[in-house]
Amino acid sequence: MFGFFSKNKKDKLPLLTDLNNNPLIVGDIVDVFRYELGRSKLIIVDETYYYQSIESGEKVSWLKMIDASSENQKVKKIIDE
Repeated sequence: MFGFFSKNKKDKLPLLTDLNNNPLIVGDIVDVFRYELGRSKLIIVDETYYYQSIESGEKVSWLKMIDASSENQKVKKIIDE
């Protein structure tokens, strides 16, 4: 009727960008500069972004990759390969 009883929309996942301001999407391959992950893939698990190391399979939350000065992710997107 007036929207009083409608369900609240869930928070959307944030838009992520690498250190060069390239937008990141699920499935992108990146070089991670923290936690010795090396080359990793951006994935979603339980509505949260994670970087999963291609070599070891270790997963780290996107929240641990935020650069305090720019709020970008401390990763570099692999564009051409």
